[in-house]
Amino acid sequence: MPAKPVGATYRVQVRPGFDLDVTAGLAGYLADLGVTHLYSAPLLAAAPGSAHGYDVVDHRQVNPEIGGEAGRQRLLRALRDAGLGLVVDIVPNHAGVAVPAANPAWWDVLRRGRESAYAAWFDIDWQRGRLLLPVLADTPDALDDLKLADGELRYHEHRFPIADGTGDGTAREVHDRQHYELVSWRRGDAELTYRRFFAVSSLAGLRVEDPDVFAATHELILAWAAAGEVDGIRVDHPDGLRDPAGYLARLREAAPEAWLIVEKILEYGEELPAWPVDGTTGYDALGAVGGLFVDGDAEAEFTALDTRLAGRATSWADLTHDTKLGAATRLLAAELTRLAALAPDVDPDTARAALAELAAAFAVYRGYPPEGARHLANARAEAGRRRTDLTGALDAITRRLRDPDDELARRFPQFTGAVMAKGVEDTAYYRWSRFIALNEVGGSPTHFGTRPGRFHRFAAARHERWPASMTTLSTHDTKRGEDVRARLAVLAELPQRWADAVTRWMAAVPLPDAALAHLLWQTAVGAWPIERERLHAYAEKAAREAAASTSWTDPDPDFERAMHALVDAMYDDPAVSSELAAFAAEITPPGWSNSLGQKLVQLAMPGVPDTYQGTELWENSLVDPDNRRPVDFGVRRELLARLDAGWQPPVDETGAAKLLVVSRTLRARRDHPELFGDYQPLIVHGPAARHAVAFDRGGAVAVATRLPLRLAAAGGWRETTLSLPVKEMSCLFTGRVYSGSQVRLADLLTTYPVALLVPTT
Repeated sequence: MPAKPVGATYRVQVRPGFDLDVTAGLAGYLADLGVTHLYSAPLLAAAPGSAHGYDVVDHRQVNPEIGGEAGRQRLLRALRDAGLGLVVDIVPNHAGVAVPAANPAWWDVLRRGRESAYAAWFDIDWQRGRLLLPVLADTPDALDDLKLADGELRYHEHRFPIADGTGDGTAREVHDRQHYELVSWRRGDAELTYRRFFAVSSLAGLRVEDPDVFAATHELILAWAAAGEVDGIRVDHPDGLRDPAGYLARLREAAPEAWLIVEKILEYGEELPAWPVDGTTGYDALGAVGGLFVDGDAEAEFTALDTRLAGRATSWADLTHDTKLGAATRLLAAELTRLAALAPDVDPDTARAALAELAAAFAVYRGYPPEGARHLANARAEAGRRRTDLTGALDAITRRLRDPDDELARRFPQFTGAVMAKGVEDTAYYRWSRFIALNEVGGSPTHFGTRPGRFHRFAAARHERWPASMTTLSTHDTKRGEDVRARLAVLAELPQRWADAVTRWMAAVPLPDAALAHLLWQTAVGAWPIERERLHAYAEKAAREAAASTSWTDPDPDFERAMHALVDAMYDDPAVSSELAAFAAEITPPGWSNSLGQKLVQLAMPGVPDTYQGTELWENSLVDPDNRRPVDFGVRRELLARLDAGWQPPVDETGAAKLLVVSRTLRARRDHPELFGDYQPLIVHGPAARHAVAFDRGGAVAVATRLPLRLAAAGGWRETTLSLPVKEMSCLFTGRVYSGSQVRLADLLTTYPVALLVPTT
């Protein structure tokens, strides 16, 4: 049966503790909210206790820890009863191997080696010897703790199989006969013999380019799609695959009616390849929408502040080159070694250096035809500029990379994507703290804001080319929640005030790493009030990801004590704490205006809007795992019922005004899709025109306020007007009716800083 159109989704992190039955209990609320489809985290069996589901261990069954197949059936019944569909997340690139016994295929490979029926499932370099498993302590005598028990090898809580006929002797003797070798956890990044997801050794790469592997790992999901039990599929990390285009063509052929979206991270100005998909998961929209509410005129002042605080000017291009090179040569050293081995005509060390430089210079996650040739040429030129001593090697390797049939050319794109993710998103974003509202997945921190004209061009192009692509403002992978970014955007309206305040605070509570200190102060003011333990956890993760003063592999206890002392001072130092709280309180109301504005734009613009769990109210989450915290749906149900009873909420700390915007916009899209079939920018006239963004979706008109502080300082809307497409329209947020060809924004936006207008007839 054909899948029904996907109008709007609501993302739920289904997991142990919030299982399929609890999720089923949300169906009525989600229908009332106005979404058409539940958008679920991965449902297949994952590693024991997995909080996210991206470490699938058994593709043949629904995760028993979230309710299994019976729970899935109960969820389907609840969704059908509420008139909702289902979109599921799938993970084709990798599988979870942290607990070998939980993954039958991996267990069999460990037991039988190359002779395993599942050996072809995993991207293993058997030419380099035994399969290395980085689980041991980093001590010379770690293997002394190895034991034999119940026909298995045991290392503390870890269990491993024993190959047939190899179980006699001591534990060390038995270990030395296996198809695998247990090694120090520190050797993982440098020596592993299997492809991983980024630098995560507990996630082993799958070879879904093999039709048999594709069939085995997708059989259950595709059976659901064929039975009409799945309406949409979200593909996790397609850039990690050997042949994304081929994979997506096979998936589309197998699920021709499914809404198919891909977690493809597009860099600034990059276009999605012409794949047989409906679009991306929306990070491109996130950047464009969020940028609308950032004042680009403040860029120079924030650059000057960053330079003064750091004691030097920071080049984003040089910083990201260095962090990407570090990712290529350290975190992903094992993958780099495997690539270099494919260039035997070049000295191994030279080949490694040349490949690492090319990856560090690659401007996008990976190149695809026909643009891939241009990106490779640009990377070659930049790598040659930085390393003139590598000219010969760069030329030889680049020639190989231009041949699509060359094994090196097939594997290198898998490497560049991992280098970009680890070097930029997971490192540089934590080191470059000029203005962290821009440091977001798929974002471009060097492009300071989005002017309305550019946004309109972006939205019109989406309507024309990818009308069913997802739009989003928050996901489980965003670096901070949408409302935190919206409040941080206010700082761009008062750069000098911010510079003065943060300079005082950093002098009062110094930290050797000024860039990290600036990031933490911005984070605090953006999320305040935030529980102390959450901010401590964030600070530790941010510092270790930045890897400038401490790191995951080599924590610096002295630095981390100073860092945690800074966080404590935010709560305990009376002068600092009171100033911080007062500053946050001052920027909170304009932050609410930005939140409502960006939410309306995201929900009303072309595409399929997603609402991440809980974000229909104010939500001050930070990076994972903070953004997976439990959501109080009881409060949301109660507030929605009050709204439906006629309550007109103020814009205040309850967040009910945001719930009003979300529910009324989603219901309009669901109930009147004919009003959202076009995209036309609307012209605003008058002295405050730059402070509004407005567009007509084919009947529904969205209007949002930009830069609210500067609007107020300039005297408000005054005689600023908006041209209406029809003579009489009503606002879905207030119920007011507006007649005539022009409406004064001072009248339209008197209750809320946003409006959604529809024709009265």
